[in-house]
Amino acid sequence: MARTVVPEADAIIGKPFKVLDRGFVMLVDYMGGDSSIVQAARTSYGKGTKKKSDDEGLIRYLMRHGHTTPFEMVEIKLFAKMPIFVARQWVRHRTASINEYSLRYSLVDECFYVPEPENISAQSKSNRQGREGLLPSAEVDSFRKDLENTSKEAYANYIKHVDAGVARELARALLPVNFYTQWYWKTNLHNMFHFLKLRLDQHAQFEIQSYADAVANITKSVAPVAYSAFEDYELNAVRLSSKEQRALQNTVNGTHSVDEAVKGTGLRLDNQDGIRMKSGEGIEAVSKISGLIRK
Repeated sequence: MARTVVPEADAIIGKPFKVLDRGFVMLVDYMGGDSSIVQAARTSYGKGTKKKSDDEGLIRYLMRHGHTTPFEMVEIKLFAKMPIFVARQWVRHRTASINEYSLRYSLVDECFYVPEPENISAQSKSNRQGREGLLPSAEVDSFRKDLENTSKEAYANYIKHVDAGVARELARALLPVNFYTQWYWKTNLHNMFHFLKLRLDQHAQFEIQSYADAVANITKSVAPVAYSAFEDYELNAVRLSSKEQRALQNTVNGTHSVDEAVKGTGLRLDNQDGIRMKSGEGIEAVSKISGLIRK
């Protein structure tokens, strides 16, 4: 049986997709594509007995109904360079094989991340792990200057102590998490889609969203039909609980406002003092339903 070849994927192997100021993502290799998903789902079929439209319909059926195993037949291997704090978020996706650049064995390059001014925001008041809102330009400039100076000073100290004989595995503790690391990362398409669903989300940190954008473009080249189905049924889909469905129905019927419909299901929108909540299941329900109505 011949190896599955995807010309669009072959065309980008070894091509770095630039991310942030000094990072990138690169396709190193892949195994399989859309045809591999179809082949696995049908187990065995005669060549030429199915139309392309039939294959696309099958892939969309599999995605729509949560049949994940056929998507595991496709694997994607990436080489990426990213800030350490991005890598620590990325590595939480445990369904991948990873081999990272060793700071115990090798010297660190003076390569660190300083965000662009437009990507420096205030602490979010509704999301404890996010950022939103403008900062005074003086504070933005001060932060960028301090981050650059701190990084340069840390690197100078790192080199000083390495040269003095301190073990690299200890000296690396001097370096902040905005320094770049790099790794090989290999996963199957099912787990890739899970990674992308979480990291392309608007609530994900900007920096890892940027890497997810690059990874999405690579994934789309390897399995375009499967990626289109993922966009329709996962990435851009809205999941509604039974309470949210009732609230949506009452809103569509015109019998309730969105707030009234959500409150009618027993979900709370206000604190005990009567002040509207900043987060919670009810607030999320209002956001979902309002978004669906606007569409």
